Amino acid sequence: MSKNNSFLNRLFMALVFIFLYAPIFLLIIFSFNAGKSNAVWQGFSLEWYGKLLNNRLIMQSVYTTLLVSLLATVIATIAGTFAAIGFFAMRRKVREPLMTVNNIPMMNADIVTGVSLCLLFVAFFNGWGSFAAWFNSLGLFHLPTRLTMGFGTLLIAHITFNIPYVILSVGPKLRQMDKNLVDAAMDLGCTWMQAFWKVILPEIKPGIVSGALTAFTMSIDDFVISYFTAGSSASTLAMTIYGMTKKRVSPEINAISTLLFVTVLVLLAIINIREARQERLRQTRLS
Repeated sequence: MSKNNSFLNRLFMALVFIFLYAPIFLLIIFSFNAGKSNAVWQGFSLEWYGKLLNNRLIMQSVYTTLLVSLLATVIATIAGTFAAIGFFAMRRKVREPLMTVNNIPMMNADIVTGVSLCLLFVAFFNGWGSFAAWFNSLGLFHLPTRLTMGFGTLLIAHITFNIPYVILSVGPKLRQMDKNLVDAAMDLGCTWMQAFWKVILPEIKPGIVSGALTAFTMSIDDFVISYFTAGSSASTLAMTIYGMTKKRVSPEINAISTLLFVTVLVLLAIINIREARQERLRQTRLS
C-alpha cells in the first residue's frame, strides 16, 4: 500500500511540474525555430535572437529595465539594511507591529500596490502644480508647474516594493549576531560607525547580498506595478512584451522571454546556493 502511495505521489508531482513548465519549455524550443510558426518546427536557427538585438524598441526597454532594477536594488538595499538595524534596536512590543506593516506589501496584490502608487503620484502632481505656481510668483527661481509620471515615478515604485524584501533578509542575520560584539568593539575604542563597518556589516553581509539579489529579481520581473507607475514616457521589458502580444506573438517575444527566464533562473539559483552554503557553515560552527 505504501509503495502505491509513493508511486501516486511521484506521478502527481510529475504531472504538476509538466503542467507548470511545459509551456515555458515550448516557448524556449520555438525561440530557436527557423520559421515564424509557434506550432510547426521548421529547423534550428538563431535568427530571432539576432533580430532581437537589432530591435531598437526592445533594446531600449531592456536598458530601462536594467537601469531601474540596478538603481532600485542599490537604493532599496541601503535603505532596507538601515531600516532592519533600526527595527533590531527597537523593543519587541514596538518592533512586531512595524514588522507586520512591513510584510503587508509582500502579501498584498500587485495591482493594489500599483493602483495605490498611481493615485499617490497623481495627487502629488496636482498639489505640486498649485505649489509651483505660488512659488514662481515670488520671483526667486522658476519651478516646473507640470510633472508627469515617467522614469522617476517608476524608480520610486520599484524602491518602495523592494525595501520590505531587504528588511526580511537582513533581519534574521541581525538576530543571529552576538549583541555583545558591538559593545566590545566600542569598549575597545571604536566609534559607532567604525563598529558598524568592522563588526555589524561583515556579520550581516550574507543577508544584505540575499536581499539585494531578491530585490533585483523582483524588480526585473515586475509588470503590474510598472504598468501603473511608468506613464507613457518609460517602458520596461515586461511592458514592451505585453504591448507586442496585442497584435500577434512574434518569435522575437519567444527569444526575449527565454533570456528573461534564464536570467531569473540564474539569480534564483545563486540565492539558493548562497543560502545552502550559509546553512552548512552555520551547522559547522554549531558542531
